[in-house]
Amino acid sequence: MILTVNNAPTYCYTGGKPFDAAKPTVVFIHGVLHDHSVWILQSRYLANHGFNVLAVDLPGHCRSAGEAPSTVEEAADFIGALLDAAGVQRAALVGHSWGSLIALEAASRLQERISHLVLVGTAFPMKVSQVLLDASLNEPMKALKLVNVFSRSTLAAPPSALGPGTWVYGASMALGRRVLASNRAANVFHRGFKACDSYANGEVAITQITCPVLFVLGAQDQMTQPQAAQGLIGKARESGKTVRVTNLPVGHHQMTETPDDTLFAIRDFIAS
Repeated sequence: MILTVNNAPTYCYTGGKPFDAAKPTVVFIHGVLHDHSVWILQSRYLANHGFNVLAVDLPGHCRSAGEAPSTVEEAADFIGALLDAAGVQRAALVGHSWGSLIALEAASRLQERISHLVLVGTAFPMKVSQVLLDASLNEPMKALKLVNVFSRSTLAAPPSALGPGTWVYGASMALGRRVLASNRAANVFHRGFKACDSYANGEVAITQITCPVLFVLGAQDQMTQPQAAQGLIGKARESGKTVRVTNLPVGHHQMTETPDDTLFAIRDFIAS
């Protein structure tokens, strides 16, 4: 589905079902050098089980036009504009990695419009090594290889992820190349990493949200190590939020390494 958001065409995958703003809505937000397709199992399942799904391509990424966001705050404003364009008054937000920071900041700004917040592979601060920052700018293919090695604890995806025989490393490399090539005006790889690295409002934002929050963390995550989420978890609990934590025995790409467990954690949480 194409929506006009901030005067630019924006692509949202609806899980193969017609969009119905009257249904409970879940917005899926991808991370750096990804697009809507990383949520394929989770979005399709929910779309076929009573939910409205908007798995978005962020501005300047793949099928969405507009200026690629340079900061988490810019991207969070986009999420609010997306809900307005879709005619959705209230939604759950699910974000992975950079997308988790965007979801967090958006939930803190949109307050009661957000029913549930799911942070997958999150950390705060989400610092990016200088090596990766430099490589994403000057040697993006080298950086892409590094990210795809560090993001995974296995190269053999479960059958429910992308189908038997899928080469997940190769598929992720191809996706990264496609996303990078989709925007000739901006290096969305470096821009996304810089946005993660510079975001400073996480601890304030987690105290300002008004909804329950789920953390889905990978025990073997080398990109956003689970201990780096403990500060946010503690702040959420201290401020009286309803907090749920799901720890999975995988790396940073929970959606394909443990697609079923990731789905069930999200499903059970937003149904609560």
